[in-house]
Amino acid sequence: MTTVSIIGIVLVALGILITLSWLLFEAQFRSRPGNLLEITAGDWDLAVYEPDHYQLVGELSLINHTQRFEVMVPELKADATLLSKGSLDHISTHLRIIPCHPDATARSDGYWFAYIVKRNPTRLQIVLEIRGEELAALQSAWVRVRCITYGPEGRVPKTRHVIVPLQFPAIEDSQRWRPTAIADVLPVRTHLLTHLDNPVEIVKRYVLPHAQPGDVVTIGETPLALMQGRFRHPSEVRPGWLAKRLCYYFMPTSSLATACGLQTLVDVVGAWRVFWAFALGAIAKKFLNQPGVFYRLAGEQARLIDDVTGTLPPYDQFIVLGPQDPQQVVDQIQKETGLAAAIVDANDLKAVKILAATSGLSEKFLEQALISNPARQCR
Repeated sequence: MTTVSIIGIVLVALGILITLSWLLFEAQFRSRPGNLLEITAGDWDLAVYEPDHYQLVGELSLINHTQRFEVMVPELKADATLLSKGSLDHISTHLRIIPCHPDATARSDGYWFAYIVKRNPTRLQIVLEIRGEELAALQSAWVRVRCITYGPEGRVPKTRHVIVPLQFPAIEDSQRWRPTAIADVLPVRTHLLTHLDNPVEIVKRYVLPHAQPGDVVTIGETPLALMQGRFRHPSEVRPGWLAKRLCYYFMPTSSLATACGLQTLVDVVGAWRVFWAFALGAIAKKFLNQPGVFYRLAGEQARLIDDVTGTLPPYDQFIVLGPQDPQQVVDQIQKETGLAAAIVDANDLKAVKILAATSGLSEKFLEQALISNPARQCR
């Protein structure tokens, strides 16, 4: 072997080594956390609930999940949108942000000074004053908390969306029983359900006053997901290569027919599972005349994700995932209320899917009782 050949082999080996080292470095870089700062949804209270004056107070936390690094918050702002059955012309709002740092005092001028979030969380308070006429027509407040994080990933904006109900129906508002072929069904009115609500407490508050022994309570999968905080704004979704290309192959009415909708599924179950589910599903549909294989392989969330416009305002601006651990929820409802319970997905296409049910409940019975879509759900 000549000297030139040896040098060539060494250079090739060196090139392979450099390439592998670079790929390893890039993989390690991509796997490192960036500015992992969480703005919690917080606890909210209607401190003042008078005919012409509401005061909404929220206690939120800033939590730094970035290992070994500090994350700074040089900017933090908030704004609110009111949703109402009537006009907002004579209603005014004023929003204040009060830093509640453990080692610093809030400024009297309301200026948010740059703060370093270390290993221990810090807190802030948001006070929303609502004044005017006809406040009783207000349905909810949509609060957006926006901040700039500054850390190992540079300047990265983050937003926390919080929906707070402002209107609460009376128990007697739900009195219209609807007979079906096998059961009488009562659609129960509630306030706009949010992360502040617990499904068991909602059943106790709105259902138990009407319930009798042997009754069954059913909860839609979307309201349960909203109570669990399982919704994302499209601005927070970063569609990747796979989602941008595969979304074109879904029916226009599918929640996976947009890059953000499909990326939400990718984020939940992983890119490889979505890819293989799509590939095998396409083969099954094309050559074996078997539609629906993709949804079976991609998992339950593939069917349950609702894209923008998929639910009522203000959640119509969000991508809503399916609920988490529905079986645990129905079991807890039965344990604390004594009522049999089920989590269902029903719509106006006479399609009913039972996600979870307490033991002893017949899925066929539930499907027949709900097939008329008594709650007026849309697909």
